Amino acid sequence: MASTKPSFIPLLLLFLHLFTAAYSIGVNYGTLGDNLPPPTAVANFLKTRTNVDSVKIFSVDPQILRAFANTGISVTVTAPNGDILGLGNINTARQWVVNNIKPFVPQTKIKYILVGSEVLHWGDATMIMGLVPAMRTLHAALLAEGIRDIKVTTAHSLAIMRQSIPPSAGEFRPGYAKRILGPMLKFLKDTQTPFMVNPYPYFGYNPQNLNFGIFKPNKGLYDNNTKLMYTNQFDALLDAVHSAMKALGYADVDIAVGETGWPSVCDGWDACSIANAQSYNSELIRHVEAGKGTPLMPNRRFETYIFALFNENQKPGPIAERNWGLFQPDFTPVYESGILRNGQRPAPAASNNGPATPTAGGGSQKWCVPKADATAAAMQANINYACSQGIDCKPIQPGGACYAPNDVRALAAYAMNAYYQANGRHDFNCDFSNSATITSDNPSHGTCQLQA
Repeated sequence: MASTKPSFIPLLLLFLHLFTAAYSIGVNYGTLGDNLPPPTAVANFLKTRTNVDSVKIFSVDPQILRAFANTGISVTVTAPNGDILGLGNINTARQWVVNNIKPFVPQTKIKYILVGSEVLHWGDATMIMGLVPAMRTLHAALLAEGIRDIKVTTAHSLAIMRQSIPPSAGEFRPGYAKRILGPMLKFLKDTQTPFMVNPYPYFGYNPQNLNFGIFKPNKGLYDNNTKLMYTNQFDALLDAVHSAMKALGYADVDIAVGETGWPSVCDGWDACSIANAQSYNSELIRHVEAGKGTPLMPNRRFETYIFALFNENQKPGPIAERNWGLFQPDFTPVYESGILRNGQRPAPAASNNGPATPTAGGGSQKWCVPKADATAAAMQANINYACSQGIDCKPIQPGGACYAPNDVRALAAYAMNAYYQANGRHDFNCDFSNSATITSDNPSHGTCQLQA
């Protein structure tokens, strides 16, 4: 994470003007956290404080669906991958609609039902072969239950692509092209529903091409076939998908972006930083809202869902998985992405587990230290991360004032606190995958003095 904070004022001024236009920006609202606010607070926050007009969830959670009733915010829901085979049966599909959709409409504005998530990437052969039949049957079930304004689609990772460079040569993987994606695209065309993909320039990160990935000035990518120049990877990925669709005869099916984003923290990898995440997401919003489209699809505004609304502290995997959020669980922005109305900064809100911790500020003395139950492995990982982010870790090296070779907790306290202090003393800089806490008790000892 960069220790130098970029100026947000030009972006805020830009977005004040920008969001007088029609919105195309939604957010993925994940719930893998034990400190997240209740759905009613989330719905109220999005309605009253942001320019987001749509959310996408990875379930059919009734609490969330009730919370968004009468808000005017559209909701995309997801039928779990495990439901796919059953949804191929019309009676099962109708009962699924009766149980999961009918109780909430029309008060809740459900826009899409996604049949599974990235099924071609994660599903087994039986699930993959059942995907399109399930989509067709669920559509028929909605009609049979008198629901005609909810579309059925599914979201794909770009693992469906065999080739994406140059964009004009974009091609689906042969095993899926005609057997799965061709019939799916026909269904989507017949029902006037978008083909949804999850393009993540982050996953193609190359330090030499970082600016191309995060919408900063760069030398660009020239497509010799079309004589078109690409200035960002997002456009290049979408045009590669478009080319693959065109090769199957479905260039006229719209494309929607189900997920895209950039993490702000990860395991010491230089791809992740507040600056990179802020650049990608804020410039993505500007780019999509401008309605200029892509070189192969000019003047299109793509419905786009940013991943994700919150940092989710219970997501498994590396640190990056828990740091995709635009907001902390108390609604504090991780960085200025441009979706707050009029540049408002919301007050912290209560979560399911009680009130959020106030942000450290003013002249009070605060230190960031390991939690009492933090494991030695977690503390060592925190030391490694903090010391990789430009923090001066010489004091905890041999001969340093805070060197304690047999006390990993003391070493971690120094490194974690130094990181916290250097990055603005925000609560979110003292999270460390939920292994840290803020204290007003000075942890300094002897010659080892920790900054406050």
